[in-house]
Amino acid sequence: MKSAKHAVAMMVLACLPLVGQAQERVLRGSDITESALIEALTPHADPEGASPGAGPSVRTRSIKVMREPAEQPGSQVAKKAQASLLITFETNSAELRDEAKHSLDVVGKALQADSLAKFNFAIEGHADPRGGDDLNYRLSQARAESVMNYLVGTHGINRGRLKAEGKGSSELLNVDDPTAPENRRVTITTLK
Repeated sequence: MKSAKHAVAMMVLACLPLVGQAQERVLRGSDITESALIEALTPHADPEGASPGAGPSVRTRSIKVMREPAEQPGSQVAKKAQASLLITFETNSAELRDEAKHSLDVVGKALQADSLAKFNFAIEGHADPRGGDDLNYRLSQARAESVMNYLVGTHGINRGRLKAEGKGSSELLNVDDPTAPENRRVTITTLK
């Protein structure tokens, strides 16, 4: 009997990392709408009533597992509000293309909406692993800054509300295909 309970407990624990973890959705082209961005970037209270900074909890029959807290308590909202956008660049370039500017025009409108006006945002640039770590970090930083500068210069978003951060190739979205376009993306995360 004891070994059966142990086996069931091990199966539950093995499945826990999979519960509640959805594949991050990358908005692209016509998916990038003002309403989709406002929905993705608006923080929502944790329905479980978890303490601020803690991730969503998972309930089982007799176990309550809390997700790991955010990196810095109070640095990000209780439930991470973010939108990943497929903003593409030419190889080894941080210059915005016309289709990227069109997408960022929608982002600029969304960031000016009343529901998002009180928040600050991190603009994270991501790269695929081609080119080496140092080059990818610098390129992803330049791309994040290019997006930030466009939003500030074209849409009048207060620079103090935006923080550009290059992630290099450290957070691949598609690990099965490292050179996939979704690994060369911009992620906008709502900060407090």
